[in-house]
Amino acid sequence: MSSPNKPLRSLLVAASLALAWGVHAAETVKVGVLHSLSGTMAISETSLKDVLLFTFDEINKSGGVLGKMIDPVVVDPASNWPLFAEKAEQLLVKDKVAVTFGCWTSVSRKSVLPVFERLNGLLFYPVQYEGEELSKNIFYTAEAVNQQAIPAVDYMLNEGKTKFYLLGSDYVYPRTTNKILKQYLKLKGIPDSDIVEIYTPFGHTDYQTIVADIKKFAAAGKACVISTLNGDTNVPFFKEFANAGLTSENCPVVSFSISEDEFRGLPAKQLAGHLGCWTYFMSIKSPENAKFVSDFTKWVKNPVVTGVDYKVTGVDPKERVTCSPMNLSRLGVYLWKQAVEKAGSFDVDKVRAALVGQTFKGPAGQVTMQANHHLINNVFIGETLPTGQFKIIKSYSGVPGEPFSEKFLTIK
Repeated sequence: MSSPNKPLRSLLVAASLALAWGVHAAETVKVGVLHSLSGTMAISETSLKDVLLFTFDEINKSGGVLGKMIDPVVVDPASNWPLFAEKAEQLLVKDKVAVTFGCWTSVSRKSVLPVFERLNGLLFYPVQYEGEELSKNIFYTAEAVNQQAIPAVDYMLNEGKTKFYLLGSDYVYPRTTNKILKQYLKLKGIPDSDIVEIYTPFGHTDYQTIVADIKKFAAAGKACVISTLNGDTNVPFFKEFANAGLTSENCPVVSFSISEDEFRGLPAKQLAGHLGCWTYFMSIKSPENAKFVSDFTKWVKNPVVTGVDYKVTGVDPKERVTCSPMNLSRLGVYLWKQAVEKAGSFDVDKVRAALVGQTFKGPAGQVTMQANHHLINNVFIGETLPTGQFKIIKSYSGVPGEPFSEKFLTIK
């Protein structure tokens, strides 16, 4: 025989569950993580997802944002550019995230840009890019062309290089960057005959013909490769490069997408002496960097993040490193947190206004968010060591990020 009070008890249980859910919802803020965890870009983007989850955990342990715990919503666009737009819409419409951190390639960013503008979402983009873009819905924490490609080319010119082989993946970032670099090199007196421009598809594996061409191009000396290859295609390129007897002595490579993280899968010992240009290196000596590296490497061995199954997300806790895109991802989270607290709200319009002028002392020094949604940042040129780390050989302090090339395509 059923109790006459059973319906009442059921109602009370339902009400208490609804109240508990309401309290939980009120105590958390959802944020999106939009990075490829599979496909050709997973080699680079998985670590950005990791450092974001680490940063959220770091902030939650210190009290969260406006008293709310960050609740990450992780999606996998699988290196599929149209899928990025679909996943972005899911984050904004279904999951109702307050902010999204993500994308690596420019084609993925351009795929989601209309979605964020249409739905008035907020995206932090942490990877070096070609510029020529400015959206009120995107904050570009990464290196613009004048904070990476231009300083790197200037360094090679100062080293006496007069022949430039521009090699890149076939999409927006490499083509636009190289278009700007060709203009810049011509302004510096380098003729068309001493500039080669070649592109390969994502995931390309056969570099024998291209490397043979580079070897011929470099035979007379004073040549270098400016590489905008992205993703796992770097592995076969560098292996073929080394097998051909090319070295940093007879033809140095300056890479804009090879950081400490990518070097974990490359023959680093054979590639010692090649160069990178970033706004951060793991080898930087500062208290902030020592803490960042120590805390992240400890965390990633035993991550504690609600709702994320690390058995299926490809996390490898061995020999983990930090790199510039990881640092810039983390900086973006802290700048957003500061802006939310200044605005006293998660409202996108209020946070956007509060972001301009925000400063943060990170592992590579202080950064400042400008009105053009780009950072004032320090720039470093590093030489690859056999360990896969970089020895800093040149630095530039307080370089303002400038998205539009016509403002810096002049001879100083």
